[in-house]
Amino acid sequence: MSNGNAGAAPKSGYNRFLLLVAGLGGLLYGVDVGIIAGALPYLEATSGLSGNQLSVIVAAVLLGSVISTLFAGMLSDLMGRKKLMFLSGLLFVASIPMIALAHGYGPLVLGRLLQGISAGLIGVVVPLYLAECLGAANRGKGTGIFQWLLTLGIVAAAVIGFSFSLKVAAIEKLNDAAKLFAFKDTAWRSIFWVSLPPGILFVLGSLMVAESPRWLFRRGRKADALTALLRSRSDEQAKNELQEMEETEAAEKAKTDSAGAKIKESLLHRKYVIPFVLACIILACNQATGVNSIIGYNATILIQAGLSDAHAHLGYVILTIINFAVTMIGVALVDKKGRKFLLAIGSAGIIASLICTGLVFQKTEKHRVDVKDAVQAMIVASNQSATIDYNQDSAAKLLGGKAGAEPSTMVVIYSYGDFHSASKVVRADDKAAKIEITRETCVPVTKVAAFFQNPFANLDAARTAPLKIDNALITPVPSERNGWLTAICVFCFMAFFAVGPGVCVWLALSELMPTRIRSNGMSVALLINQAVSTTIAAVFLPTVGKYGYATMFFVFAGCTVVYFITAAFFLPETKGKTLEEIEEHFEGRKKMN
Repeated sequence: MSNGNAGAAPKSGYNRFLLLVAGLGGLLYGVDVGIIAGALPYLEATSGLSGNQLSVIVAAVLLGSVISTLFAGMLSDLMGRKKLMFLSGLLFVASIPMIALAHGYGPLVLGRLLQGISAGLIGVVVPLYLAECLGAANRGKGTGIFQWLLTLGIVAAAVIGFSFSLKVAAIEKLNDAAKLFAFKDTAWRSIFWVSLPPGILFVLGSLMVAESPRWLFRRGRKADALTALLRSRSDEQAKNELQEMEETEAAEKAKTDSAGAKIKESLLHRKYVIPFVLACIILACNQATGVNSIIGYNATILIQAGLSDAHAHLGYVILTIINFAVTMIGVALVDKKGRKFLLAIGSAGIIASLICTGLVFQKTEKHRVDVKDAVQAMIVASNQSATIDYNQDSAAKLLGGKAGAEPSTMVVIYSYGDFHSASKVVRADDKAAKIEITRETCVPVTKVAAFFQNPFANLDAARTAPLKIDNALITPVPSERNGWLTAICVFCFMAFFAVGPGVCVWLALSELMPTRIRSNGMSVALLINQAVSTTIAAVFLPTVGKYGYATMFFVFAGCTVVYFITAAFFLPETKGKTLEEIEEHFEGRKKMN
């Protein structure tokens, strides 16, 4: 008995260490998603980048995630789970100095792209590694810890951003524009530096864990697979699992003779097509709720809604805490209430929250005034550029002396030939508020970049075309009460998303896909998910600049209506059903409630 107990402690200790390393992976994934929201207002204020360029910087993480998600499964098979975890952590660590030391658009985009590639790899390989390494008794706990620490990573990013916003608020009281500008530049760089330690810990931890025993076994390294199993299991458990792997391998070989019959079965069969289409709709609509952009631009949204910089960052902290807390509630309910129920309730609540948010913004944005003629007259003819120091006095001049005492915001939509761009949104009560419009902030440098921005544009003509001001919109800044009302609506959105789509979407995806098409089907569905998210992030700032936040939130609400209809009327309840029962349902041989 004493020998058994002596061996049990190290096993449980290793399992806890493995969960810790995996949890750090979830933490990094959450930091990747959440870190930009706290840094964006300061990056926007000091970088001199246009709204289009800032949108690309935000969207670069999502684009990187799209790229790496496609290849993560293949790479994990080629390299092994452990090596891919190490590589993903290394990419994250490398991205931090690249971003924090950046002076210019290119390094920022490249650094954020690396963060996205890291996040995509982590999101695939860590859950896969957990499923293959943990025993059945710990598998659910492992996945739960990964999800839990993912939301904690978003909270951590928000707290970091909020701490810097308090320092910014203190410097604002000094009425020193130069000092405020310098600190804001330091602030966004420091926010990224602070996220470096967990990345280093994850890299070190991934070197210390064992390789996946399943991967080793499939590579013919049975002795190594047994050694890996023995790190987390007793001798008897390890031998039993190895025997199960051998039996599974033998069964798969026995099926080889009947493979021809399986290939003949059409992939256009309803049991494949219907679940695949449902999964693609659900994943596309999951991002079309605007969740990633609402998280990524949250501080900016709340500032434009009427909150001060410090209160906007506090609002973002509250948002992430709500996401963190309600995610746990969703995890507790998903096996009790079911996927269909939570998705329907969550999407219905999201629709109501988005409509309310849009209506609050609409009250203010209907008072927008377009002063494009006045701004057009400010253009420097020699280089076709414009600089606007935006404050209460300049606002009054642009409005013909009609400006009131309340602060306002300004955004300029402009173009050079076929290429259009939006400036950052600035507030008149910001001591360092300035809009700089140059050809470099609008016209792409290369033909490749030009193709992705506007495939039908004439790049050569745009390089010499005059600057045209399409819109120059001045909007009154709402009251702080209006800002908190907007924040409450956004908090409700986050709660409904966390309890429904946030918890259920990936579970529903894996359950819907039949075994034969699961890996490829999930890859395509995930690609659609990431593509929608990337597109929304890329167009968010230019769209709200020209049409307002109200329009953007109403569009999100419309997309979520499709989500609700799909979840409530077309999605079967998969709770408590085997994968075989679900396949039979889509084949038409079995009905499910």
